[in-house]
Amino acid sequence: MLDHLKNLCGKSVQTLRDERGQGLVEYALILVLIAVVVITAVRGIGTNASTTFQRVNAAITPPANNP
Repeated sequence: MLDHLKNLCGKSVQTLRDERGQGLVEYALILVLIAVVVITAVRGIGTNASTTFQRVNAAITPPANNP
């Protein structure tokens, strides 16, 4: 029983020292950061574009009916 516990503890320490997954986590964090920046930029551009289109639409007068 004690040997099994020592083996389990040793594997746990080895797993904690293993850094193979660290790179994957760092790439995932970078992707999340990029996604947040892109979403924020698209929302800002979308709001500005919507405001511009509304101004243009309000400035356009319908054509006169000339028979």
